[in-house]
Amino acid sequence: MAILVLNLGSSSLKAAVFDASGTKRLWSASHSGLSDLEAWLEPALAPWWNQLSRAGHRVVHGGERFRAPTPITASTLPELEALSPLAPLHNPPALTVIRWLQQRRPDLPQWACFDTAFHATLPEAAYSYAIPQALRQQGYRRFGFHGINHQHVAEQAPGPRLISVHLGAGCSVAAIAGGRCIDTSMGFTPMEGLVMATRSGSIDPGLLLALLQTGLDASDLGETLNHQSGLAGLSGLSGDWTELRAAAAEGHNGAQFAVEVFMHRLKAGIAAMAASLGGVDQIALTGGIGANDNQLLEQLQAEMRWMGSVQWLQIPADEEGMIARLISDQADQGFGAAGG
Repeated sequence: MAILVLNLGSSSLKAAVFDASGTKRLWSASHSGLSDLEAWLEPALAPWWNQLSRAGHRVVHGGERFRAPTPITASTLPELEALSPLAPLHNPPALTVIRWLQQRRPDLPQWACFDTAFHATLPEAAYSYAIPQALRQQGYRRFGFHGINHQHVAEQAPGPRLISVHLGAGCSVAAIAGGRCIDTSMGFTPMEGLVMATRSGSIDPGLLLALLQTGLDASDLGETLNHQSGLAGLSGLSGDWTELRAAAAEGHNGAQFAVEVFMHRLKAGIAAMAASLGGVDQIALTGGIGANDNQLLEQLQAEMRWMGSVQWLQIPADEEGMIARLISDQADQGFGAAGG
């Protein structure tokens, strides 16, 4: 029997099939977006349909309710839907894939694995915003994201003080002490923190209030911050890191400026995690940018030499493998029989 993993990011859908233990990848492929899901995914999975014993999905936001891999059932699905406004780029498309699979394989147990779950170990001082208690009690707090891959990195680089640096279309850093996350850059939503492809990262709340006072409504503001900001907004060219690197090398002012702002925020974010850890032993770059841009690695090593003796690593992201291992573990503990 085999495990299917469907990982929907902000720019692509990755599909993979693993053996029953979740440790051996048998097949994988990726595709841009959901526009032709049936035309691409259904034929691709045809050879595996009869071998699948369960499926796992990456769901970005689990809120305070979901802190572990969870069977997707008639009762949990509405709870997942209610969390969509907290991660509008990620949760709604993930639910689309979940429903698609339910229609085609209603007998197949499906599990949701949450990017927020790895950050459930954040101390209260790290996850709390300095807002009135009445608001904090309503669940307005920092959650953190990219947790599935940060957990994978922590397994690959076990050590007392690790900073995991996830750089892709979305970007975040996590401070990991002895395998437990104690701080991270993303917050209530995946918009906080570092500069990203089209997301702004951290921004002064006063600026947001000023923009709302100009007549911009919340929906337009969300569209601007999620889809028109970040590297794309800074450069006026693109949110694609590789394209911006090439344009910057050719003298494009907007691309050079975007790279400069990105690096400034990134170094500050890494330094903040080092402060939370009280020092750092390893810094692991991961994600599509982090694991593949050697120039970025060399620049960070040179410009952050002041941090002392640190082991710098590049670790390919493997959210699919982490999800497969997580739901295999759950099934081994007797929780795998809940149907979708």
